[in-house]
Amino acid sequence: MVRTRYAPDRGLQARMGLTMFLLGLVFVAFVIALVFILAAFKVGAGAIIFFAVLLGGGLAFGSLFWSDKIALRASGAQEVSPEEAPKLHGIVDRLCALADMPKPRVAIAPADMPNAFATGRNSKNAVLCVTTGLMRRLDDKELEGVLAHEMSHVAHKDVVVMTVASFLGIVAGLLVRFAFYSELFGGGRRGGDNNNGGALPVLLVVLLVSAVVYAISFLLIRLLSRYRELAADRAGALLTGQPSALASALTKVSGAMSAIPTKDLREAQALNAFYFAPALKANTVTLSTIFSTHPSLDRRLQQLSEISEQLGR
Repeated sequence: MVRTRYAPDRGLQARMGLTMFLLGLVFVAFVIALVFILAAFKVGAGAIIFFAVLLGGGLAFGSLFWSDKIALRASGAQEVSPEEAPKLHGIVDRLCALADMPKPRVAIAPADMPNAFATGRNSKNAVLCVTTGLMRRLDDKELEGVLAHEMSHVAHKDVVVMTVASFLGIVAGLLVRFAFYSELFGGGRRGGDNNNGGALPVLLVVLLVSAVVYAISFLLIRLLSRYRELAADRAGALLTGQPSALASALTKVSGAMSAIPTKDLREAQALNAFYFAPALKANTVTLSTIFSTHPSLDRRLQQLSEISEQLGR
């Protein structure tokens, strides 16, 4: 974490370390399994693995270094100056002074859905974005709580952490695709008809192993993401000293989601991992909430209530 006045979260650091370690084990096991499967079928796996890692690294590098531009373009947001949004910039200036961190660029997205996000590989390249719907629905204290939450993601370098974690899943997926379209599965004619006939069971084994790897990686990354959100709630509430304002903002935002058209929510779900609150109906219970990037509203409010009690002692 960069040196700011955001309260350090040892639990976050431990979860990140453990999750990254487990993801690494899963990835290594997958590569070893794939090498053995391909070797058993007498196909060189070195080139496949090399190109998968190279391409996966390129994709991860691009998403990390241009995450701010990608997110702004996807949300239709535009950067605004202090003259264009004086109240918003004033809150950000105050939080930067409290946290002792560089000021991020500030942007506004023309969307009725109340939400916000912060992204960027470090504090010097960060951008903080809010929607017009969020600014219209929250008062200054509530908006400050949301922005403190989002700036905590920058302080904890969450974009870097999640990019590295996702890289393993990207490479695993590419390995399967490359294996599928290689000479082994795409037309490996070197071994004749018998060889082609034996490709099907090998393909099924590779696909089964990849499905297991993806499922494990998915659950680990979602677990890390949910704890990141809890850590950001905690850090933001402690920085401002007003957990009740953040709790009020959470309640308003989650409740307002029910009034947003389902079509608009679906279009916004690509940015769920960035958002302050997921683009979901508050009263729906589906796989998208069970495996959500965010904790439940009740869990987040419970933690903020506990912080209020701690600060009141």
